Amino acid sequence: MSHPIHHYNKRKRIHKKHEKYPHPDPLRKTVDRLIYVFGLAAPLLALPQVYKIFSEQNATSMSLLTFSSHIVTNFFWILYGILHKEKPIIAVYIGWILVNSLIVIGTILYG
Repeated sequence: MSHPIHHYNKRKRIHKKHEKYPHPDPLRKTVDRLIYVFGLAAPLLALPQVYKIFSEQNATSMSLLTFSSHIVTNFFWILYGILHKEKPIIAVYIGWILVNSLIVIGTILYG
């Protein structure tokens, strides 16, 4: 059985070898920047569904269990992003929590 300090020092060494952000390689640097655009665009693409629910006041085809479970998993992704200091993951899943919460509210009101 190894000593806990050994584990701490091993993780410390691993974390010091993270890649630079943004990465010096032009392709990776571009992808590092684009992940914010695409990550934030994804929840926005679900907004027409939210609009349809609230404008037609009809959410009979929406599953309350499905979208509620999405909210729970989104919280775990945010926790993961916080623990690993991954801002894109945090930003994306905050957006998904907002969209999924609106769908859940619409489903409760009009489902």
